[in-house]
This record gives sequence, C-alpha cells and structure tokens, in this order.
Amino acid sequence: MTTFLDKLKRIFLNKSLRNKILFVLGVLVVYRFLSHVPVPGIPTDKLAAFFNSNQLLNLISVFSGSGLSSLSIIMLGVGPYITASIIIQLMTMIFPKLKEMQQEGGAEGRRKFTQYSRMLTVPLAIIQAFSYIILLQRSGVIPSNIPAFQMMTNVSIIVAGSILVMWLGELATEFGIGNGISTIIFAGIVSRLPQMIAQVQSSILDSSQLPAVIGAVVLALVVIYFVVVVTEAERPIPVTYTKQMRGASSQGGSGVATYLPLRLNQAGVIPIIFAISILVFPQMLLSLVKNSKYAWINTTAAGVDAFMQNTWFYAGAYFVLVVLFTFFYTSVTFDPKSISENLQKNGAFISGIRPGESTMQYLSHVVTRITLVGAVFLGLIAVLPVIVHAITGIQALTIGGTALLIVVSVVMDMIKKVSAQLSMEEY
Repeated sequence: MTTFLDKLKRIFLNKSLRNKILFVLGVLVVYRFLSHVPVPGIPTDKLAAFFNSNQLLNLISVFSGSGLSSLSIIMLGVGPYITASIIIQLMTMIFPKLKEMQQEGGAEGRRKFTQYSRMLTVPLAIIQAFSYIILLQRSGVIPSNIPAFQMMTNVSIIVAGSILVMWLGELATEFGIGNGISTIIFAGIVSRLPQMIAQVQSSILDSSQLPAVIGAVVLALVVIYFVVVVTEAERPIPVTYTKQMRGASSQGGSGVATYLPLRLNQAGVIPIIFAISILVFPQMLLSLVKNSKYAWINTTAAGVDAFMQNTWFYAGAYFVLVVLFTFFYTSVTFDPKSISENLQKNGAFISGIRPGESTMQYLSHVVTRITLVGAVFLGLIAVLPVIVHAITGIQALTIGGTALLIVVSVVMDMIKKVSAQLSMEEY
C-alpha cells in the first residue's frame, strides 16, 4: 500500500506526467459528454429494447460508449477509423510500395500511412451511418418516413461525430499517455459498468439467479487472470551474435547476447473487432432487401435472418472468424522472411538453425504454433458472453470476455507507460 501511494505521489509531483494524465482525462470527459448528445429529429424510445434483443449490435454499442444504443452524434465511435486502419494494413500485402512506405519511409512514411487511414475513414463512416439508420428503420425502431434532406443531415452529423472522435483519440495519443483510440474504447466499456452493476444487483435480489451471478463473477476473475497471462506471454527465441572485425577491433560476441520475443497474442483485439464487422454485415444487407416485392427474396431474407439470430450458430461463426482473422492478421504484421534477412545481415543466428531459408521456416513454424494457442484463446474470449448469457439468461453479463480483454490490455499498457515515464525521469 505504501509503495502504491508513493508511486501515486511521484506521478502527481511529476509535472509532465501529471499534465499528460489530466489531458487524457479531459478528452474522456468531452467524449462522454458527446455520447449523450442525440442525433436531432430521431425518437429513441424503442432503442433500448431493440439493442437488448440483439446481442451483436449491443456489443458494438458497448465499444461506442453506448453511443449507438442512444443514437448519439458519436454513435459510430472509433469503429470506422479502426476498420480503415485494418484495411490499409491488409493492403500492404497487395501493394508492395505501401508496405515499403510503412517499414522504410521513416516518420514521413508513417505520417502518410496514417493519413491514408484517415481518408478511408470518411467513406466508411458514411456507409456505416447510412446502413445503421436503414437497419433501424426496417426493424421498426425509428420512423421510416424520414425526409431525404433530414437523412442526409443526420448522416453528415454522424460522420462528423466519428471524425471528431478520431481526432480526440489522436490528440490523446500525441499529448497524453497511452494509445488514445484504445483509451476511448476503454472509456466506452467502463461507462457501462454502473448499468451492469445495477442489473446484477436486481438479479441478486432474485434468489433463483444468485448462483448464476456468483458463478459469472468467479468466471470473470478467472478470465482476467488468463487475459493477463496470455497478454504478457511470449516465446523467447535465443539469438547468437558472431564476432565481426571492424578495422583493428572486433564487435559482437560468440555467446547468447539477446533473444527474439514472439508474443503469444500478436494480433491483440483486432481479430475480434474485424469479426464483429463481418458478422454485422449480413444484418445490414438483409435490412436493405427486407419487404421486397419479390416473395422469394423475402423468404430467403427471413430464413437467413432466423439463422443469424440462432445463438449457437452466431457463437460458432464468431469463434471461427476470430481464429481465422488472428492467423491472417499475424501473417500480415509478422514477416519471418524479413526478420531472418535482418538477423543474417547483422551477423546473428538462431542456435542449431542455419541462417536464411532455414531460419525463415523455423520462425514460421514457431509463430504458427503459438498463434494457434492465441487464436483459440481469443475465440473463446469472444464467444464467452454468448455462452454466459445462454446459460444464465442475465443480459447484464453479456459484456463478457471481449470487454475484459480490452480493459485489462489498456490498463496494463497504461501502467507500463507510466512506469517507463517515471524511470526515464529518474535517469
């Protein structure tokens, strides 16, 4: 306790660190204020019941800080920006020049890479805003007779709100501490805690649900433990540096100088976010063809909609997509060939493995094995809310593992960066 209080005192005595933390808190206050400003002219009296009955949209609403379920001006949150960043990242596999700009362009290259993500955010936000409004109209949640001008105005407001949230996240990253986008998602999740606690309290009053609540709380503690373990887990690959002659002196050494850390979960929560985006697409598509004049289209749409509403099919599809995207995203962000070439150029090798092609194959084999473990873990974390809700029937517990994963990851990253800042100030 004394150590914690001492560290807290050091944080607030450090002017630079204190200002960064206060700036992030200020950004979060603005963000929470905006999440309560509704889009003008659209009634929201039926929204709560609709989102409680649709678990996928309810989870997306959690990531937007409940902005989607209240149709606020920032209802999209940072979703379009994250999707744009993922798409640009995936495009590096198709366009080598884009990948070269990201890896070798330095600060200017990274700036251009970020700018492309911002530019792509705008059309994605327009598509998502329009699709969500149409989905809510076809579901009977909001009036379907909204005039065209008001529709355009509402879409413009929602897109502007999404751009504003993206700007706030980047400001928090630049002038605050930690990743601003992740911190905003964190704030959206944490903002639901009072509502969740109130619902759990009402469930506790019902003695028949008390065992389910206790079991869910124990499960949450177990999930937090494993999230910390998996987030921090890494597979160290010992690397040996050979001696190199530079003039009359030699550099390097013949012993194990360092190791190459391969994280168990290299993709983070990106596969979960991408899987959610893919799963919500059929619902948006069905909303556009619903009430068609062709009977066969209506029959097909109704059948697909019933299939998508099946809890266990949704859980299975969600799990498979998360696993596949984990492998896919890891293959995009981790390049064994580039790493093996860099090791060889620096006179380093992995003990017992020949440099070059053999090193690349060895790294690929190791990454595939540890990614499998990380992918299955992410998949289980993703479907945990579905399983808990199906077993307990308590809607308050549907935030589940995905939110816990994000919250724990953001908190751990923030603690590391604060500690690093304090250490740097000491030196």
